[in-house]
Amino acid sequence: MGVLNVTPDSFSDGGRFIDFDAAIAQGLAMRAAGAALIDVGGESTRPGAEPVEVTEELRRVVPVVRELAAQGAIVSIDTRKPEVITAAIAAGAKMVNDVYALRMPGALEAVCSDVAVCLMHMQGEPRSMQKAPHYDDVVVEVGGFLAARVAACAAVGITRDRLVIDPGFGFGKNLEHNLQLLRGLRALTEQGLPILAGLSRKSMLAAITGRAVDARLAGSLALAYAALEGGARIIRTHDVAETCDVVKVWLALQQREGMA
Repeated sequence: MGVLNVTPDSFSDGGRFIDFDAAIAQGLAMRAAGAALIDVGGESTRPGAEPVEVTEELRRVVPVVRELAAQGAIVSIDTRKPEVITAAIAAGAKMVNDVYALRMPGALEAVCSDVAVCLMHMQGEPRSMQKAPHYDDVVVEVGGFLAARVAACAAVGITRDRLVIDPGFGFGKNLEHNLQLLRGLRALTEQGLPILAGLSRKSMLAAITGRAVDARLAGSLALAYAALEGGARIIRTHDVAETCDVVKVWLALQQREGMA
């Protein structure tokens, strides 16, 4: 899954693709580089981010979703607002990637077509989520939350074959929480749903390596490989070509093990 932020303030690529033509070029370039999904977002969810008005988010994302879909890309919409979900699906989005796991009023009902849905765990809100997050057992608590959201989807007729779960690395979690989640990722696969892992360029890499956001490629690739080993089946990334190479290497090793 290639990340396409059409925002002025995202933590890594904020402002780079706010222009329509630049966004379309980047989306198509990521597809050409191997991305199966293009994840379009119009509201930053970095720590401390301020919310965006619905009308502004719609203005940013709908034309981009429509054009990429028209050119054959499989588009995911990264939003928690039901109005944006509805408009993006109408514009051609085939997946809803919601950091709020369809908890906004009306969000469950907005996913009324046969699109896929990614439910993510987040403790708190983007503006405050990194202020002393706490868990007794982060793997158990994240798993319990995701199971409850899957049940909420089932209650309104969203079938399991449409669902993906995301533990929400970096969303209301400190470095040790993130590492515990990554070590315990296999436990989440017991829910029987595909896992999406979004670790690309995240601040945990600053804590581990000391590198600035534009120098975290090697660390991001290492985390992607670790996530694949833990059972993740969708890797959300800013660096598509390089991450596709990681996936190919991992798959080759899996095939070799299967032949042994």
